[in-house]
Amino acid sequence: MPSDFTQLPFVPDGETAASLFADNPGPFCPCVLLLDTSSSMGGKPIAQLNEGLRTFRDELSSDPLSAKRVEVAVVSFGPVTADVDFIAANSFLPPTLKAGGDTPMGRAVLTALDMVQRRKAEYREHGIAYYRPWIFLVTDGAPTDAWTEAASRIRAEEEAQRVAFFAVGVAGADLAMLARLAVRTPLPLQGLNFRDMFLWLSGSLRACESFHSLRYRNSSAVACGVESSW
Repeated sequence: MPSDFTQLPFVPDGETAASLFADNPGPFCPCVLLLDTSSSMGGKPIAQLNEGLRTFRDELSSDPLSAKRVEVAVVSFGPVTADVDFIAANSFLPPTLKAGGDTPMGRAVLTALDMVQRRKAEYREHGIAYYRPWIFLVTDGAPTDAWTEAASRIRAEEEAQRVAFFAVGVAGADLAMLARLAVRTPLPLQGLNFRDMFLWLSGSLRACESFHSLRYRNSSAVACGVESSW
């Protein structure tokens, strides 16, 4: 019976879940990319973020196991938009993000958590195993909306080991505020080094697939033995 370390991949049109799972029975590792697209991300930052997304797609797709087992979803905020629902890495087409608007981070976090909750319910319905889902927040600012409910839900999900939530602060981000939102210490990004950040993330997800387990340290940027250098 699936546990909370346990996951339903994207089902292409014309295929049933049963036929898809016969070819790819899992377990799966879902990952939500929660990306700040507010107006302050305009220009070079959003261009580098889009390039990083393409690098992430290429790196995951290059590994046969991760290409089938990692599921990716994208939620951008400024305003909150579910750009990509959960889909296998080998079918993931990165959206071209555009900057504009404010930073409704609180609502974006709740949207990502709700998406994860729905996906896990689908996995359980079909008897599919999954690893603990990841939510990976990238922002250059602070919330412009209410965020305390989001922080409470993150803490509850982390304590129950149902979600691993990572916050990354681009130059200008309020790291002190992010530390109040997330359980894990926020990770500062050097400059606009989105490419290396996404290389680290894809490498961490590949490592987790290889070891068939997810292990985290709350006080550092370590996931399955892969340390950040960005």
